[in-house]
Amino acid sequence: MTVQDKGQLDAQYGVLTSIAQEAGVSLSTVSKVVHRRRDVGAKTRTRVEELLERYGYVRPWDQETTASQQIIAVFRDLSGPYTLEVVRGIVDAAGELGVNVVTGTTNRRSIAQWLEECVALGAAGLVIVISMLSEEDQRRIVEQHLPVVLVDPLSAPSADIPSIGVTNWSGAREAVQHLLGLGHTRIGMVAGRSHSLAGSARLHGYRAALEEAGIDYDPAIVRSTDFDYDEALSASRHILRGERPPTAIFAASDAQALGVLEAARQHGLRVPDGLAVMSFDDTLVAAMASPPLSAVRQPFEELGREATRVLLAVAEGRPPASPRIELATELVLRTSTSVPPALRDAE
Repeated sequence: MTVQDKGQLDAQYGVLTSIAQEAGVSLSTVSKVVHRRRDVGAKTRTRVEELLERYGYVRPWDQETTASQQIIAVFRDLSGPYTLEVVRGIVDAAGELGVNVVTGTTNRRSIAQWLEECVALGAAGLVIVISMLSEEDQRRIVEQHLPVVLVDPLSAPSADIPSIGVTNWSGAREAVQHLLGLGHTRIGMVAGRSHSLAGSARLHGYRAALEEAGIDYDPAIVRSTDFDYDEALSASRHILRGERPPTAIFAASDAQALGVLEAARQHGLRVPDGLAVMSFDDTLVAAMASPPLSAVRQPFEELGREATRVLLAVAEGRPPASPRIELATELVLRTSTSVPPALRDAE
């Protein structure tokens, strides 16, 4: 965003704020009138329309220079393979629909500030990716009917806020079943944090597969970290130093799987001969790893398309049939998984 664009945005936000104060209504109500939403009383709508005309406010889509519709996609950060894949999915999908995407992070600007930015920018709505929404933010979204869609939220949102994710539990279960099918019975996991919906579901899928196979869960070979390379590297070292190290490790993300690969290298273990490694995500780095990672593939392009589609529908007053949408994952097998050493030696 240029300095000129920022100035125009601030001026627009200031006009809408002044109109809200003079009309004695919330900024969200003014935004609804601007977007010609139906859930505003006739008397209030007339008053706000009069003030919009008096202040000389021109709706972005009514300006002579026709601008494409915009949405805002907000991420916790823009680093890591997962984020890059989701960004690409949203941008590509939005491009197909003729919608521009403004991207940002919550590093220096809170969700509350992004909600205000969305109103000021006249954007159709906001896609929030992997973020923890406060109760206040959720209440504002629901009470003010702000168009928001969550992708992989860290905590369970209000049922009034649509969210999109993947079949984390069944995907993790399938991954561990593959390792069991190869003959592994000692399978560790570098899991996500328990407060993460996706991380928790993947851990439960891992445990379900073990339970179905009659294998006891051993916390000694399971460590929880952020979806982060450095933390996963440290956790994997800890697991591999144990008295009974696993013959396979399931990582809850590609970034964590890369940490597992490095820990194996440092311990003199060849993958997959000495340690099988399974991942979750299947971002671009999975196929580029050495060796290439077997992984549970998330449909990133479809995630982006569905998030954009649902957001535009919500902006038009058409909420999804279900508040939670889960897209199917797919198991992709490469060369990081094979039978355990004991079975190979017995052949």
